[in-house]
Amino acid sequence: MFSAFRLIALAGCFAGCAGAASAPPPPPPPPAAGGLTLRDVGTFSFPVQVVAAPGDRSRLFVVEKRGTVRIVRQGATLGTPFLDWSANVSNGSEQGLLALAFHPQYASSGLVVIHYTNRQGDTRVSTMRVSSDPDRLDPASENPIFTATQPFSNHNGGTIAFHPVDGHLYIGLGDGGSGGDPQGNGQRLNTVLGKLLRLAVSNAGQVTVPADNPFAGQGQARGEIWSYGLRNPWRWSFDRTNGDLYLADVGQNAREEVNVTSTAVSRGANFGWNVMEGRSCFQATTCNQTGLVLPVLDYAHGDGCSITGGHVYRGSAIPSLVGTYFYADYCQGWVRSFRFVAGSVTDPREWPSLAPNGQITSFGEDADGELYLMTAGGRVARIVASP
Repeated sequence: MFSAFRLIALAGCFAGCAGAASAPPPPPPPPAAGGLTLRDVGTFSFPVQVVAAPGDRSRLFVVEKRGTVRIVRQGATLGTPFLDWSANVSNGSEQGLLALAFHPQYASSGLVVIHYTNRQGDTRVSTMRVSSDPDRLDPASENPIFTATQPFSNHNGGTIAFHPVDGHLYIGLGDGGSGGDPQGNGQRLNTVLGKLLRLAVSNAGQVTVPADNPFAGQGQARGEIWSYGLRNPWRWSFDRTNGDLYLADVGQNAREEVNVTSTAVSRGANFGWNVMEGRSCFQATTCNQTGLVLPVLDYAHGDGCSITGGHVYRGSAIPSLVGTYFYADYCQGWVRSFRFVAGSVTDPREWPSLAPNGQITSFGEDADGELYLMTAGGRVARIVASP
């Protein structure tokens, strides 16, 4: 199902996208010396996220694309899901239950946010509250806080996250789909498609547009927009120590990219799509790059076909990895990493020992900052030091 098109389920364009010539890819980074392996957590139905509640070291929450959230407690998967939202979710193509985020004050509020495509295929972001059973959400508590009509079934984005410094909710949306951004959504400020959005969500679940959003109150521009020029930001994350944004944006048919910015730089940033694809002009030999924030890293489709963004390692189990960002390619199945130091990519590595022999859908973090990866075939595993 998910290999019939270039990326069908998550991050590519439909099979009708035309090929494009690209420069020969650079040689891949050298293999790392080893030292990492995968420790299986369990097998699930197309997992797309692993997340933990703030300060909760006893449970992991695994989001399944079909519309369920499973709990893993002390190595065992509970029989009853934290949430079964499958009756309300369309999960064809790149649709589904795409992410869950715990409110920073979850311990007192019991508030979570979910991001999914409804039965009509449109984006819905809703709050929910935990029930009297701490291992169950209350489905009746759903409160939609953001909606967006999707013109096509792909490029829905997916990630939602609360910023570790400002505490606001960020929502990543793709350009609406098809191929090549036919509606020009990436560069238009009067649509939320192709954007990173920012909302204030109170402990009580009240939602407002922050007054310091870069386009708040500016004519026809959507006030929710934080940054723009995105094609399909399938997986992005904040560095939990400083709030820096690591955003992987899936390319059209030539290049994949990773953007790294501070909060200050990402405010109002134009990441370039569909003027640029990676660090190259899209379907042109030259283009006006004035004011664009270009990726810190990109790679050609001779090296892969669809990037899966990850996280900066901030755990304690493997001290030598602290500050290392991990990412992967969905099609080729490799895992790579780099450090971003003083504005430059350093220490690029590939980790053959982490190749899970499957299509990598996502990475995740637990409450301690340890990292996990997931595959379309259902594997969820923790990245650990080799014995």
